[in-house]
Amino acid sequence: MSGAERADSDSDTDRREREPMSVLIQNGRIVTAVDDYFADIIIEGETITRIGRDLGVTADEIIDAKGKLVFPGGIDPHTHMDMPFGGTTSADDFESGTIAAAHGGTTTIIDFAIQTKGESTLSALDTWHAKAEGKATIDYGFHMIVTDMPDSRLPEMARLRDAGITSYKLFMAYPGVLYVDDGTLYRAFRQAGEDGTRICMHAENGIVIDEIVKAAVRDKKLAPRWHAHTRPTRMEAEGVHRAIAIAEVANVPLYIVHLSCSDALEEVKRGRARGVDVVAETCPQYLFLDDSYYDKEGFEGAKYVMTPALREKWNQDALWQGLRFRYLETIATDHCPFCFKEQKELGKDDFSKIPNGAPGVENRMALIYHGGVGQGRISLNRFVELTSTAAAKAFGLFPKKGTIAVGSDADLVIFDPERRETISASNAVTHHMKVDYSTYEGFEVKGYPETVLSRGRVIVRDTKLETRGGGQFIKRAGHGELLR
Repeated sequence: MSGAERADSDSDTDRREREPMSVLIQNGRIVTAVDDYFADIIIEGETITRIGRDLGVTADEIIDAKGKLVFPGGIDPHTHMDMPFGGTTSADDFESGTIAAAHGGTTTIIDFAIQTKGESTLSALDTWHAKAEGKATIDYGFHMIVTDMPDSRLPEMARLRDAGITSYKLFMAYPGVLYVDDGTLYRAFRQAGEDGTRICMHAENGIVIDEIVKAAVRDKKLAPRWHAHTRPTRMEAEGVHRAIAIAEVANVPLYIVHLSCSDALEEVKRGRARGVDVVAETCPQYLFLDDSYYDKEGFEGAKYVMTPALREKWNQDALWQGLRFRYLETIATDHCPFCFKEQKELGKDDFSKIPNGAPGVENRMALIYHGGVGQGRISLNRFVELTSTAAAKAFGLFPKKGTIAVGSDADLVIFDPERRETISASNAVTHHMKVDYSTYEGFEVKGYPETVLSRGRVIVRDTKLETRGGGQFIKRAGHGELLR
């Protein structure tokens, strides 16, 4: 190539980078939380600019979605990338984890920055920005995990809101690590309410659970199954009840994370019945797996050590009913992967030392479509609401995210409702997570995301990664506000 030709080529590249690309998605069936219709979508740059039939326009790229469903990009409001826990760190960082999420149809995650006890929450935010910046392929936000909050540090919460952190997570579990007492809960709840932000709660009575665990270890009950036996559902329900009561007095919107059982769901129903602003999420593991997985041969049960623990199978029907009747508003993954070899095996001789968590960010959309829509438990519209729109509304991302509308980000999933895949760590279509097993090994699903766009960029095409990187931090709006 001559110097002149190279200059022309470079000029063309610069022009493409400067000028927004346009994409036309034709012939698809567009499904949002409220709509279901056939139309074409025009994307210019990062944004949806026109929706209609027979638009009669050209574009830099045309994608034929005939026979496919077009959904808003999935939003997973509960992930743990590059998170230190139990003497190790979760296996996916913001690079591998967001690539896996993209393959599964998720275009936005909300991860958790963790305040080191006794130190500034603002410093924690800087640390997590450094973990994610330049690595993520999809967009991301952060909740802030609060591990202490004396009166002197309360003003930090307003500064966090200005930085786009409009939700906080606090723990009733893990004494000595993440647990905070009721006084700290109330102080943080009250300040969050005054600031127009939301509280997320890991609601289990960790003090009592810790005593039950100590007794099991003392009695040499050390196999993985004892993880479930030492975390009774009543202790989750007690935590949910207490969190709702404190939120009611503090006047703050409350979000219960990873609700796993009927006992806890009943407390959410009671709170909502008396007018408390409380919503709850559940996760695919509680809808598709049960406590029998802890009885797998040898140490295999360690793959399913997560918190809350898997429950008796009958709870699954109660959770699906909760989703149907809107007591449960979102489905997240609590993606917190630890490799079976080397990481889970840290607890080979003692279940209490097994790192808590499992992979799942890549499998959520296909599992919920198959088990929800495909098996007649929820409608298509409810599927979109549960996997995208409700999280966008709860966490200050709507309508920029979570819907298909003129002016919204062009985060889109072209989904083949007929495609069958078997989820497996050995399946190159279903497993891009940086972990050596699949939580849903051998599950066959009908319906799978094929092409995924994030802010107008095709990041996955025909199930293969096309674009790496480019994900952006999203400053989220406050409770009840719209993100422009």
